[in-house]
Amino acid sequence: MIVIGLTGGIGAGKSTFAACLRDLGAAVIDVDAIGRDVIAPGGPGADAVLERFGTLDRNKIAGLVFADAQARHDLESISWPLIESEISHRLTELARSHDVVVLDMAVLAQGLARGLYGPVITVEANEAVRFQRLIWRGMRPDDATARIRAQVPEAERIAMADFVVRNEGGAEELPSVATEALAAVLGR
Repeated sequence: MIVIGLTGGIGAGKSTFAACLRDLGAAVIDVDAIGRDVIAPGGPGADAVLERFGTLDRNKIAGLVFADAQARHDLESISWPLIESEISHRLTELARSHDVVVLDMAVLAQGLARGLYGPVITVEANEAVRFQRLIWRGMRPDDATARIRAQVPEAERIAMADFVVRNEGGAEELPSVATEALAAVLGR
């Protein structure tokens, strides 16, 4: 089984691209969803998050961690080991039925799940396009800016990638690019 790390800047179209890879037969693990689940009420990290942040409200926590690097580090210290454990469990399960698994995760460049994936694909778009997409999704401009700024710079994601997808246009181009990317990283 080959495990591909898929990353990209917020608003670049990473999740849409992951869906294209799924359509090509890859299993996709939504690591961001796992991250939400492990700190949600009843999740294995909920008590530690509540103790550290005084709330489990995702919007309140996001406001804190996207404005304060120490708060972000504290949240990662709680959630990342739990996320990696769940990823490992899912990979074991998927190994029985899939040759290719994609870890769809925004924070790949920050070090989450290092060692659990091989080739890396990054989906990128210029900052103005990403900002506009976030606004269209209903995000406040200051929140959009904070989230973009909190991420690893595009150049760092590109430097670690085996294949770079530029996605300034519409989603209609992504299926053919997904086919090309998958062939490139799998050596086909």
